[in-house]
Amino acid sequence: MSEPVTDLSNVRSSVELANGLPNAHYIDPAIFDEEKEALLFSQWAGLAVAADVPEPGDAVPLDFLGMPLLLLRDKDGAVRVFQNICRHRGMILVEQPRKIEGAIRCPYHSWCYSTKGNLVATPHVGGPGHNTHPAIRREDLGLIEIRSHIWRDVVWINVSGDAPEFADAMSDVIARWREFDLPLYHGGHDSRFTLEVASNWKLAVENYCESYHLPWVHPGLNSYSKLEDHYHIEKPGQYSGQGTMVYRQLTNENGERFPDFADVGAKWNEQAEYIAVYPNVLLGTHRDHAFAIILEPRGCERTAEHIHLYYSVPDSDEGLRMRNSQLWKTVFEEDIFVVEGMQRGRHANRFDGGRFSPVMDSPTHCFHDWVASKIDTHRASAKAAQ
Repeated sequence: MSEPVTDLSNVRSSVELANGLPNAHYIDPAIFDEEKEALLFSQWAGLAVAADVPEPGDAVPLDFLGMPLLLLRDKDGAVRVFQNICRHRGMILVEQPRKIEGAIRCPYHSWCYSTKGNLVATPHVGGPGHNTHPAIRREDLGLIEIRSHIWRDVVWINVSGDAPEFADAMSDVIARWREFDLPLYHGGHDSRFTLEVASNWKLAVENYCESYHLPWVHPGLNSYSKLEDHYHIEKPGQYSGQGTMVYRQLTNENGERFPDFADVGAKWNEQAEYIAVYPNVLLGTHRDHAFAIILEPRGCERTAEHIHLYYSVPDSDEGLRMRNSQLWKTVFEEDIFVVEGMQRGRHANRFDGGRFSPVMDSPTHCFHDWVASKIDTHRASAKAAQ
């Protein structure tokens, strides 16, 4: 079977001249598989949030691009990610979210693992009544751990294991929001929701990056945070997005607001920023709350958007939280017809990837350039290895 090939040379041209990614990058399963390796496994990608496993022993099985993973908070409170398989015969260990009270027991032959991934029991492995065997070295057969890091409560993973250290790979965006290097508190059950979108995951990134669409797609938001109040955010090879100079805090019927994050500075009184951290995490920060969106690719043309809202204190007002969740849910739902419409448009076989407004679309072009550069590097490495 031949390797997937698309011409990406013009994608990497200047924003004035470039076309967007070819249709195949949104609808071709072979290209989707290529991008899985080039864009998602080889980078620090978003998997979940630490709030998904709030207490020691909490375990949540997840599927990441077909790979069965287990998100787990160990007995000492550290969040870990393992492949969700027994080292004996590859049996799935945990089928449903649950609390691990003692050990993680394989339902097939009862091999058991600690919450730190150590193999601690191998019943009858040496024959009936013999629970050890010289050939089975428990110290070599712990769960396969996936490299992970937590920042802004997002659980970032690097499946390939060879990306730069997280602090190095993300140094620029970490520094950009250094004022917000403060505790974040998940709003709880009323501050999380998932949207199912019939679109390739990249289109959700592309749409999030730019403010150009606000007057037509988000008329409510645009009524006070207008197009001219926005600015571009671009760090080639890392992230892009938008900011606004007019952020209006939510109030309840008594005029009460969420408490601000401490000492973030006057700059953030009415400023807010929305950044797509490549490949698949969309972040927003404001003086009084933040959000994280994990884009879960479920195939060429299906994406789940997992949205989580955070506050500066653990006991923020419940009524305000519910209103804020509904506000953001409305905004993000307004985007669905756009990304789904663009996805359907990728089946028009004469579409050339489209063109960019040099003034309004540069954050989206920045993302396309990153995608093309990573795929070019991946293809060159694959060719060199032949």
